[in-house]
Amino acid sequence: MRLISWNVNGIRSLESKGLIGIIGGILDSPDIICFQETKAQDDQVREALKELDGYHIYSNSAEKKGYSGVALLTKEKPVNIYFGIGQEEHDSEGRVLTAEYADYYVVTVYTPNSQNELARLDYRKKWDLDFGNYLERLSISKPVICCGDLNVAHTEKDLARPKSNFNKTAGYTQVEIDGFSSLLERGFIDSFRLKHPDEISYSWWSYRMNAREKNIGWRIDYFIVNESLKGRVLESGILGEVGGSDHCPVFLELT
Repeated sequence: MRLISWNVNGIRSLESKGLIGIIGGILDSPDIICFQETKAQDDQVREALKELDGYHIYSNSAEKKGYSGVALLTKEKPVNIYFGIGQEEHDSEGRVLTAEYADYYVVTVYTPNSQNELARLDYRKKWDLDFGNYLERLSISKPVICCGDLNVAHTEKDLARPKSNFNKTAGYTQVEIDGFSSLLERGFIDSFRLKHPDEISYSWWSYRMNAREKNIGWRIDYFIVNESLKGRVLESGILGEVGGSDHCPVFLELT
């Protein structure tokens, strides 16, 4: 089974850049595709993907138009689809979508950014706790595959300039690092680090200062899985050559 996760930074924009061809081409028509930051309402997501065959398409859009939003495309029809995490204070922003299958869950998430001057860091701390509780509840009944833009570089290996960003820049504060660590403490595994413990690769680059060309980036897009799925992970990687967004896709292959 092959899964792709991609923060598309606007699905309508990426559709105009050839998204449908990318899915069938370099992404190799994966079994499940998860998008974050669609910046579109549900009908606009369906319109952007209308030329795509062979997938059931689900989306969870923010109440605020042109903001946030996630989508999940799957060849196999899920048993159930769940929108949000069941908490109104979080769910209006369209950040979580869960597909339940017979033997596992797939969760796509677009984690809130702590914003400039860390204005939303307190909210982010509560989000990390509540989202972690949500994943833990799901894990009681069956394994969970969670993917998306988690908006955190977990270690110094996960961003190009750790010292100058630590506790100053959204995505690399101790609060956010601890939030990700708490997921690992709940029994989840960072699948990329499982397969590539020392590799330096990034999944997001600022549009400023030619950061992508210089590879001054961050690894903030993840596939995390329950410990029980560890033996099924064949590969987990980053498709840094795929353009169209300020993020690139990441993938997971399972037996």
